[in-house]
Formats: sequence, C-alpha cells, structure tokens
Amino acid sequence: QVQLVESGGGLVQPGGSLTLSCAASGRIVSLTAMAWYRQSPGKVRALVAQLTSGGVVWYASSVKGRFTISRDNLKKTLYLQMNRLEPDDTAVYYCKYELGATGSWGQGTQVTVTS
Repeated sequence: QVQLVESGGGLVQPGGSLTLSCAASGRIVSLTAMAWYRQSPGKVRALVAQLTSGGVVWYASSVKGRFTISRDNLKKTLYLQMNRLEPDDTAVYYCKYELGATGSWGQGTQVTVTS
C-alpha cells in the first residue's frame, strides 16, 4: 500500500510562488500516473496537473504556463511548482498516484492566495 504525504502549502500574496511536495512511501506497484488535484469550498475536486509514468504531462488550462509538475524518482517525491499565484488558486491541493485500477490519495495541503 502506498502512503502519500503532501507539504508546502501556506498563505501567499497574489503573484507569489509556492512549491508543493508529495512524498510517497510503501510499495509502489503498477504506477501509471501521478497527479495534483485541488478542491475549493463548494466545488468538486478537479485535476490540475498530471505526469504519466511515460513522462507525458498535462495541465488544466487555468494553470498552464504557471504551474509545473515534476518528480524526483530517487526521493519518490512529486512536486508542483506554482508561480504567479492568483486568488482563484486558493484550494486544498491533493496528490494522487494512479496504481493500475486503483488510486492512492494524500491528505491534502491548504493553499491560500490573498492580499
């Protein structure tokens, strides 16, 4: 079973930057993709960025050009570099590992963008 722990969230002003981390532990089998989602109050959880095991990257249009997803294989850590943050980026951010037919979620980390 894979355990995921996010960190790096916080309070930032508009235009600022944050880097989220998602550390994985446990036995990782049949990994097909890793992703970041976010959920704001009253909204459904939405996919923000995805990195497949083959290296294909996808971004939501709202973050394209501002966010970068990456992974350090040795550290088994997934990252989300977030630049030029906007108030609409305020949400709880979750990482997810797609493991064959199942998935594993982290507990989430809060990002608040406000002046």
